[in-house]
Amino acid sequence: MLNVLLQRKFVRKRVATLRERLFRTAYAWCHNRALADDLVQETSLKALENAGQLRDVRTADAWVFAILANCHRGYLRRADAVIADSDDEATEAEAGPEQVADQGALVERVRAAVARLNEEHRKVLTLVDLEGFSYTEVAEILEIPAGTVMSRLSRARRRLKMLLQSRMAESQGQISYLKGKR
Repeated sequence: MLNVLLQRKFVRKRVATLRERLFRTAYAWCHNRALADDLVQETSLKALENAGQLRDVRTADAWVFAILANCHRGYLRRADAVIADSDDEATEAEAGPEQVADQGALVERVRAAVARLNEEHRKVLTLVDLEGFSYTEVAEILEIPAGTVMSRLSRARRRLKMLLQSRMAESQGQISYLKGKR
């Protein structure tokens, strides 16, 4: 009984520490702030309810992110729909207006490109590149082979690069078109 209480206390603290990362990942997956918050909340509750199932505290982060992946999968099954993208802007107080605008535009371009990736690629990309999980951990979180993680990540990065380059080429074309109109 005491061991379960200690494990619950550990899980509660760990989930609190991971909350921002969980939200960032959930938002990257669903592009909806309210839904991301709901997924994190559901993940937190399930982690606490199932704290006794955590076998190794060294794998706690991957275990919690696996719960998040399962919550997201469950939501998609229940909703049976694609989640719509919503606006989200982050600004830095120290930056000047031009820098904030440039950073905001870059963030929006990257978010839009990530949103165009299919769900499998988006999940692998955010877990590895945004959250820093190893291929093995991502394989456990998503319940897929490590080789599949590597191939999906490679394809996701290639597609993301292509989307960002084509978006930049479009922007450059619009700028040169506007300059020629003077």
